[in-house]
Amino acid sequence: MLTEERVIDALREVMDPELRRSLVELGMVKDVEIEGSQVRFTLALTTLACPLKDQIVSEARAAVLALEGAEAVDIELAEMTAEEKKRIGIGSAGEGGIAENLNSIQRVVAVMSGKGGVGKSLVSSLLAVALRRHGERVGVLDADITGPSIPKMFFPDGARPGQSPLGILPAQTKTGIKIMSINLLLPNEDEAVIWRGPLISGAIRQFWGDVFWGDLDWLIVDLPPGTSDASLTVIQSLPLSGIVLVSSPQDLAGMVVRKAASMAKRLGVPILGLVENMSYFICPDTGKQHDIFGPSHAEETARKLWIPFLGRLPIDPEIAKVCDTGHIEGYPAEAFAPIAEQVMKAAPAASQPRFPIGQGKKQ
Repeated sequence: MLTEERVIDALREVMDPELRRSLVELGMVKDVEIEGSQVRFTLALTTLACPLKDQIVSEARAAVLALEGAEAVDIELAEMTAEEKKRIGIGSAGEGGIAENLNSIQRVVAVMSGKGGVGKSLVSSLLAVALRRHGERVGVLDADITGPSIPKMFFPDGARPGQSPLGILPAQTKTGIKIMSINLLLPNEDEAVIWRGPLISGAIRQFWGDVFWGDLDWLIVDLPPGTSDASLTVIQSLPLSGIVLVSSPQDLAGMVVRKAASMAKRLGVPILGLVENMSYFICPDTGKQHDIFGPSHAEETARKLWIPFLGRLPIDPEIAKVCDTGHIEGYPAEAFAPIAEQVMKAAPAASQPRFPIGQGKKQ
């Protein structure tokens, strides 16, 4: 016999594709009525503008029609109230951001350097691309608020984040890497972000807590150079699996990367290893290797810091071309593949942040 209980049980098997929870568990199913072989009920969506509403309605209708005795299903659409949205964890920022409890991010790796110009954003991008080639679900959070360069490397025609009741939707690259950067929000990519430390820290927290990243195996965080407020916010507020340090052959770069390593160790964050960028140049005519910036000090630096040395990256004119044109995902990056594999082996699952968002110590 067709009963309300059987209809509800059938709808328990239908999942919201974004929230990954049952329609019944979310409280979306209301006012079930049965008249003979006809079933009527209301489906309260998080928003009537939900882009997946047709899929949800179709799956709900199919689930009920599969019941013995059900021949017709009439579904009326409605929108959840603000209180109902709040009860399932959306629509109100609270302490952790409107999307934080909806995201499932397995590993969070920050890429850090002691000074600018050593290729930190390049390493962040290459790591994201390499992980994606391994079939991993990857996102990049561009925490370099005043000097963002990640979008330029991935989007030849520009991009914009989306909006949903679950939070801001990151822009997606051609291969499916999710990107969030302040440059995606600016009307003009050349516009300067002239913000003091607290505003920068607030933006980084929003990129973590108010962006609906969904399910990710890896989130790569591109930090600004140095050991300022932005780096401190990421280390204290995000559940980091570890940090990758980036340097270049000059002894000055080695000195400042030691400062970055000192900060990470003092705050108790694992250092996954050190990458040396612009380490050498291979002459295309002779095949001879030239140390343009002098002999490498990276292995020595890593040894003194008691951290793994992950490898060296060459100076390659092609990399400048693909970064400037937004096609870094097409760069083969043979020299980076073993570096990415070492990071994959070394990075533990994300831990709890040292000071969770909304509870952090004021600096």
